[in-house]
Amino acid sequence: MHPTPAILGTTLVTILAIVVYIVTTVRVGAMRIKFDVKAPAVSGHPMFERAFRVQMNTLERLPIFLPLLWLAAAFFAPQPAVAPLLGLVWVVGRVLYMTGYMRDPDKRGLGFGISALAEILLLLTALWGVVTAMIV
Repeated sequence: MHPTPAILGTTLVTILAIVVYIVTTVRVGAMRIKFDVKAPAVSGHPMFERAFRVQMNTLERLPIFLPLLWLAAAFFAPQPAVAPLLGLVWVVGRVLYMTGYMRDPDKRGLGFGISALAEILLLLTALWGVVTAMIV
């Protein structure tokens, strides 16, 4: 199999998104240990709660992001780099969300906004590609 550059880029972004999620999961575990928050508790020290919310919010976004990423990659043929680039924007947004939220919950907005914008653009890209494919 010889994957196209779009498939390779989309695969790489998928791996990066999963790595970001793994980092959030490891961070929650580390905070559990550091602040002695025993499972199954999901509240305790404010730093643990921040880490937990970052992980859960990232988990909540992944089932929206990943299908949109792959649909955009599959159906937006005119510019095959668009989906992976938008996916990379999402990954950067999630990292900014994580770092901002961990510093101060009020600082999470920029990262959230960037990743949400990437999701909207992926949705529009996928929709455009599907509609165009149906017309042609």
